[in-house]
Amino acid sequence: MPFMTDEHYMQRCIDLARKGQGYVAPNPLVGCVIVHDKKIIGEGFHRQFGGPHAEVNAIDSVKNPNLLPHSTLYVNLEPCCHFGKTPPCTDLIVQKKIKKVVVGCVDPFDSVAGKGIFRLRDHGCEVETGIMKEECLRLNKRFFVYHEKKRPFVILKWAQTADGFIDSLRAPESAIRPTWITTEKLRMLVHKWRSEEASIMVGTETVRKDNPGLNVRDWSGKQPIRVIIDKDLTLPPAVKVLDGSQNTLVFNRQKDEKKKNTSFIKIPFDEMTLRRILKHLHQEGIQSLFVEGGQNLLQGFIDQDIWDEARVFGGPKFFGDGTRAPLIKPSNLSQIIIGKETFYWFRNYLNY
Repeated sequence: MPFMTDEHYMQRCIDLARKGQGYVAPNPLVGCVIVHDKKIIGEGFHRQFGGPHAEVNAIDSVKNPNLLPHSTLYVNLEPCCHFGKTPPCTDLIVQKKIKKVVVGCVDPFDSVAGKGIFRLRDHGCEVETGIMKEECLRLNKRFFVYHEKKRPFVILKWAQTADGFIDSLRAPESAIRPTWITTEKLRMLVHKWRSEEASIMVGTETVRKDNPGLNVRDWSGKQPIRVIIDKDLTLPPAVKVLDGSQNTLVFNRQKDEKKKNTSFIKIPFDEMTLRRILKHLHQEGIQSLFVEGGQNLLQGFIDQDIWDEARVFGGPKFFGDGTRAPLIKPSNLSQIIIGKETFYWFRNYLNY
């Protein structure tokens, strides 16, 4: 067996943790491996919100518990030390007499935030931190932004033509349907992305022109909470986003009201509107927001610098005229060629 380093074991933690994407929020993604004599003897990850944590699943998977006091536990995020949906993982680690723990990064959650590491050390456990720290931070970027910036992690998404338009010119009497710029396979990828986020947002004009369902149809997974901006409540009740099929928040300046799965939330509309909405989503425990709105909505997030990622598809079509794509600075930009289309990924963060 080839010699394995701390980085190899931590990478395995990260790979395991990713399996919980879309199922554990608002909890973080966590994977754990237990190593004895350079061999992994147990591993696990946090599978779903409210279920056992990664450390518990890893410890339970060890066939010979007598090896635990002579083993090292690797975990990408600091073990919890408080009672939540489950008991503290630090208590279990101490109980099993595991003498060394290697942690990728510290938990920013106020109830943990270094306290888990302190408790382990206070009970004689050797704790090493910072192994693959950047990769571990990046894995839980939604969790960290939610706790540190007190708002959801914001992902902007749009598709634009080769000449820089996100929509063609449409007459008022035009059929209500999306203007497709990308292929069906890329639309499937977008549905996968939707299943990974807690909420999805559009504005009035996007609903009026496209009548989107904002659900996950071409992939499997949880349906995101729909977030609609309808300032004067002008949308007809027959539109798909008001069908009550999934939880929906409608921000407006007219009324507060609850109808089945749809909540109307009254807020002021001014230059602080988007920030108010993000604050409300944070208070509701919504950890991430996927914005698929039109040009004005997307540009609003960009201009106010309240976004974290932008995922942009560039298609080969030419519209010649229409609605211009949002303008965004090309910093921290990566791109991938997918057939005849290009995927551009902008990151508005440095540490993750």
